[in-house]
Amino acid sequence: MTVEGWVVATGVRRLGAMVSMVRELGGSVTVVAVGPRSVAEVAAAAGPDAVLWIEADEGVPGEAYASTVRAAVSAARPRVVLAATAPQDRTLLGTVAAALGAVVIAGVLHMSLESGTLVVERTDLGGRVVETLASKAPMAGLFGGDDVPALATATPAPIERLDAGSPADIRVEKTEPVRGANAGVRSAERVVAVGRGLKAKADLALVEELAATLGAEIGCSMPIADDYGWVAKERYVGRSGQHISPRLYVAVGISGAPQHLDGVRDAKVVVAVNIDPEAHVFQRAGYGIVGDLYEVIPALQAALGEGQSKNMEKENAHG
Repeated sequence: MTVEGWVVATGVRRLGAMVSMVRELGGSVTVVAVGPRSVAEVAAAAGPDAVLWIEADEGVPGEAYASTVRAAVSAARPRVVLAATAPQDRTLLGTVAAALGAVVIAGVLHMSLESGTLVVERTDLGGRVVETLASKAPMAGLFGGDDVPALATATPAPIERLDAGSPADIRVEKTEPVRGANAGVRSAERVVAVGRGLKAKADLALVEELAATLGAEIGCSMPIADDYGWVAKERYVGRSGQHISPRLYVAVGISGAPQHLDGVRDAKVVVAVNIDPEAHVFQRAGYGIVGDLYEVIPALQAALGEGQSKNMEKENAHG
């Protein structure tokens, strides 16, 4: 038995991975692409059987085409629909799920079909556990896996342009970067981020001193910003937070949940400090220190201070 699956996309991020996941169910794969022609072309090269393209008017967000997307997907009655976690994609998936009467599952990592039952593995508790769900009902899933490049196929899938009709009355008035706390994190060459290994808000001073020594910006994992409120939410690094690409990223007391590591996949060098030798962050780190951050950070500070002193001595000697 096979299952027909659809992918709804307003951008190319995770598009290849979503098409591949749906393809594993053995049935046909259709992508509904909302946006410029380039999104449809990337989708066509990722390996689906067909691409339905809705060209968004300039200044009109993807949400405005929800009725067109809903009509196209619900007419086919697919068993599975996937979308990325961007705000526009979540909105479109929601309207499709309502039309199909589908269960909505977030953080989808893997899908399989067992005797007509759809078995879904999804990440939960901030990536600390993987939960397995089984359902015979249609499923609308928010993709939670890693991004992979869209595979270039020898023969791209055909692209059919859909008449969008009259989009909903919503327009983008302006787009501008958020000023303040997050601006430095996004553009910083060095970032020191802290996670739940920190025991108290007052102990942030320890991490801030290290960041100052390195000339780095402060970042954090999601719980530190959302649950504890110790660091501004604009500094949260992760899949639904800031996506950064510093030359140096130091993860202090961060376990390395998939949603966090997705935000630093473009970092050049990752250094991890964690008391748990099995922490997932070490799989991404180029350099890892297993130890208590309350012991490691002062030791690093001392070593960096000693190095700076020696450099100053050399400069004075040559001065």
